Amino acid sequence: MNTSGVTLRLLDKADKEILKLPRTVKGAFFDFQHKFRSNPHTTGLKLQQLKGDSRIWSARVNDEYRVLLLRLADNDWLIVSVKHRKDVYNRLSYGVNQVTGGIEYVDLEVVEDSVLRRVPAPAPQAPATAEPAAPTQPEPARSLFADWSDQHLTDLGVAEPLLPVIRTLTTEDQLLGLVEYAPQLTGEVLLALFDGTSYDDVLDQVTKPVAATEPVDPDDFETAAQRPATVVTTTDNALREALESGDFGRWKVFLHPTQARLVERRYNGPARVGGGPGTGKTIVALHRVRHLVRQLPPGRDKPVLLTTYNKNLAADLRSRLLELGGEELLSRVEVSHVDQLALRIVREAEPGNGKQAIDDSQAVREWRGLLDELGEEKWDPEFLHDEWTQVILGQAVGTRTDYFRARRAGRGRNIGRAERAEIWQLAERFSQRLDRLGRQTWDQVAERAARLEMGREQRILNIARQRDEAGGRDNVHLQDGSGGWLRYRYRHIVVDEAQDLRPAHWKMLRAMTARGADDLFLVGDTHQRIYKNQVTLGSLGVNIRGRSSKLSLSYRTTRQILRSALGVLGETTYDDLDGSEENLAGYRSVLSGGLPAGHAFPDWAAEREGVAALIKGWDAGSDTGIPHEQIAICVPTNQMAAEMAYTLKLNGIDSVEIRSDGPYGSSGVHIGTMFRFKGLEYQRMIIAGVSDGLVPREAVSRLRDTDPVRHRHEIQRARSLLFVAATRARDSVDVFWHGKPSPFLDDSWVDTPESAS
Repeated sequence: MNTSGVTLRLLDKADKEILKLPRTVKGAFFDFQHKFRSNPHTTGLKLQQLKGDSRIWSARVNDEYRVLLLRLADNDWLIVSVKHRKDVYNRLSYGVNQVTGGIEYVDLEVVEDSVLRRVPAPAPQAPATAEPAAPTQPEPARSLFADWSDQHLTDLGVAEPLLPVIRTLTTEDQLLGLVEYAPQLTGEVLLALFDGTSYDDVLDQVTKPVAATEPVDPDDFETAAQRPATVVTTTDNALREALESGDFGRWKVFLHPTQARLVERRYNGPARVGGGPGTGKTIVALHRVRHLVRQLPPGRDKPVLLTTYNKNLAADLRSRLLELGGEELLSRVEVSHVDQLALRIVREAEPGNGKQAIDDSQAVREWRGLLDELGEEKWDPEFLHDEWTQVILGQAVGTRTDYFRARRAGRGRNIGRAERAEIWQLAERFSQRLDRLGRQTWDQVAERAARLEMGREQRILNIARQRDEAGGRDNVHLQDGSGGWLRYRYRHIVVDEAQDLRPAHWKMLRAMTARGADDLFLVGDTHQRIYKNQVTLGSLGVNIRGRSSKLSLSYRTTRQILRSALGVLGETTYDDLDGSEENLAGYRSVLSGGLPAGHAFPDWAAEREGVAALIKGWDAGSDTGIPHEQIAICVPTNQMAAEMAYTLKLNGIDSVEIRSDGPYGSSGVHIGTMFRFKGLEYQRMIIAGVSDGLVPREAVSRLRDTDPVRHRHEIQRARSLLFVAATRARDSVDVFWHGKPSPFLDDSWVDTPESAS
């Protein structure tokens, strides 16, 4: 524990610099920070002010390396760089950004060197002729940012010392060289402008979310260090963890200023954070949980619930929460997937309920069995299942009369009173059939849990009302009659992948916590909705109006993959969970990599062999260091997954099946259907079987004429599945198909050289 009163911080990006140091130097750096916190003026540290600078100091790490520090106040220091001693006197620039109010540091010599290394090669000389042509002066290359003045750029938050370098940029490669070493906001602004985003949109989407809310004093470094725009860490353990785990551990320590504001903000009611894949929504949810726990009074209960749609994701959230805050944090949080939570509520109230819970595909099979037994050919089992789950159970419709009045917005096919009567009768028979079989659907479980929790909430409100009427005194008889001293189950609820929850889930969760500040915090992206649960939160008692925010910077997917993945979504419109439209305006990445590749084959067998050949090529090439567990293959069906695994085995490649609760095995290439990859990420992603008739399924295409609205929803879901699969990748995506490619693939996939295979 630090008792010297010295604060030592590490500026974001300095950690990446330290990561590149030799192992022995990193070890010496850990020793340095411990000694510095104990006593900065220890003789061996050789702390001294740089000549000609009032704020920059250097201190000794070992014989060869020095730490550069900004002195913010008497005992408050900020590490901005770790350099070889010969580079300590490079041209360094630091200051307080006038837009964000955060501290920025730039080594101008390193930036200039990075840009110069990427100067384009000169054009080849024309062959000599008998009569040499008159010499022509080559046209000077145009600066990438010639259309914006210095004032334009600084108003957007670009670091002023970098403006001369920015004016020399003429290629994307040079721009990427600058972005690698520039302050974060500078890189984001320049890339957004380069990608064609308008000045006003960059101002609105990139700059304003991180702008300081109060006037900025350029000389007040101590205040600047406290602002979200100065991304720092201050603890030895957090710093060691970030450095030892590299980019994979940074999420526990360094938050983007936009993320930090969302984590720490106080909301007057339910709030929602949206954003595209890889923008850190789950990271925000986890840090939000830790923030809420830190506000709790001491205790041993678990007043914070962290929940998500499936078991696999819930297990991942639990392990990451443990990484973030250890057992101390986990001891105050209940982590559960929402169906398991609902099942527990039902079994708590009905101890004798031992029914087996079945999923949607099993339920559709039971509907088909019922229709076959009745000789009923008028109705489609999938349509009936959706009507029953989304309208009857989803709206907690209890009687036939209520069903006649129920809203069916977005359900497509219009049905009259007589048809509703038929559906109601079939739904009753279906419920009876499940009862006889000792089964229940997860929708039934959710609906029953919602009713129980809403009843519990009503009793709590009745007790509170009677207490008020009695002048604040409790009615003991009322309390005893309710089965105990009732209270809400949770003080705060945080929901990940919110777009996939059923209507009944929302009713249950709404009833589990008192309405008030910081009650519900939701993160999700409707562009990644892969189930049929389309909801309007306001109609379910969850009012997020005026408390919705959006993240737009991807930390996972490269710019090249992002462009192609966005093309998969097409012109389809998506909702925002509250009755309005959602979009991915401003969704961007500062990461760069190779172009996605398409691979065409005549049939499925040849396609599988092509996948095996690609992986063997990676193993034999410069990518030998990539563990097979960081390669994933995603396919449309379980049968195709089994066939792919068999082909890989014949080629000497081990594989691991991705099941509903995660990977089934420890070593090998991960294989699963598109549904299984939600929430996961890999270095290399292979998406196979992306053929017309498989993506989307042929049955979906047949709905175009018979049920246009349902066809639109199913096409949207199929696009979302492919979008989710493509955005699991960090470094590369390869898409395979046989026969005709999926209509969702635009030219960026189909016209790559590999697609001529």
